[in-house]
Amino acid sequence: MQPCSRIFALVDVNNCYVSCERVFNPALNNRPVVVLSNNDGCIVARSAEAKALGIKMGMPLFEVRDLIKQHDVVVMSSNYALYAEMSKRFMAILGQFVGPQEQEIYSIDECFLELTDYSHLFNLADYAQQMRQTIAKWIGLPVCVGIGHSKTQAKLANHFAKKNPAFNGVCNLLDLDPLILEFMLQSLDVSEVWGVGRQHTKKLASLNILNALDLTLSSPKFIRQHFSVVMERTVLELQGIACIEIEHTVPDKKQIISSRSFGKPVTKIDDLREALTLFVLRAIDRLRSQNLLCASIGITIKTSRFQKPYYHPYIIVSLSYATDDRLLINKAVMHGLEQIFKPNMQYKHAGVILMNIVPDSKYLPDLLADHDKIQERKLLTITLDEINNKFGRDAVSIGSCTFKDRNWSMAQTRKSPSYLTSWNDILRVN
Repeated sequence: MQPCSRIFALVDVNNCYVSCERVFNPALNNRPVVVLSNNDGCIVARSAEAKALGIKMGMPLFEVRDLIKQHDVVVMSSNYALYAEMSKRFMAILGQFVGPQEQEIYSIDECFLELTDYSHLFNLADYAQQMRQTIAKWIGLPVCVGIGHSKTQAKLANHFAKKNPAFNGVCNLLDLDPLILEFMLQSLDVSEVWGVGRQHTKKLASLNILNALDLTLSSPKFIRQHFSVVMERTVLELQGIACIEIEHTVPDKKQIISSRSFGKPVTKIDDLREALTLFVLRAIDRLRSQNLLCASIGITIKTSRFQKPYYHPYIIVSLSYATDDRLLINKAVMHGLEQIFKPNMQYKHAGVILMNIVPDSKYLPDLLADHDKIQERKLLTITLDEINNKFGRDAVSIGSCTFKDRNWSMAQTRKSPSYLTSWNDILRVN
């Protein structure tokens, strides 16, 4: 590896969902734990102890019930509100170690940092350990840090830090012995490299490129001839040439989707109205958080694929102007639902899609629109936001969609309390 000027780090929470649960329930420590997907269907997170038992990611729960019973595995429903709040705090802590333009929130549990300007101020391995200790002390989450000359190298280093306890949670490729690094790359299947998919792996194998070292030593031009400029960049990144920049801003969304499967089949239109209203509110929360407006909405309801006939209609309803008004958008969704609903069907899934999205700052209503009314509706929306911000999410809502134990609610029989988002569930220490 040739020395390069830029330095990146990837900070990743170990077994994120399980680790979040363990923060508030220490009895889960050192025990095999799995977290389930919506409606308690498939396994989406596993502790290290559960992985050691051979439980795979994405396995349906019913396939491993015997294994779970045999080894007393703790099974939990997903608590996405808890995970999102813990992620928010995790990212805020990392933001204290770098400037705003040097941080990229890559996913709920992964964050890229650019450390180029800090290499002459700190020993970067020590700086990374300070990050780990601060996160563990402040919010109790275990993390690993990978450091390299590119984001792809940082990804690889993070993988090595997780798999090899000798690194004590931090792998800095810049300080690693070249022979050790070569051995580690040779031991890593090429499919583990960031950006290398299943089809890429097959084609690379046909070119006798089987591991990460083979790909690193490949000619970028040769790879581009057989693949694309994207794969060429991957090779350059592996060689320590930074081609992928830190992304400071989230690109404007084209669509916002809010959908969910029901815990049990729904047959009544009133239940579908409640469910779609909640989906609308959640979608608009995301719309407003990015200062966006939408001009049309897609509505879908579906029966089970195993039910005959399989009914899955989809309709688009257009608005008279782009808006983020909860009441107007929900009224349009209810109008669309009435057009596609059929009685005597067992619906298993529903969703809304906010479309034709535009930034609020760039949108100009039609000259013939009632601007006074639009302004009144905007003030109403702001007032609802202020009430909910002060008294809690859904303090003011639409209808009964936020009430508990609705006919359409997801099956979440093993969900932990909402420790950080509900006063009723706040952790109590006796």
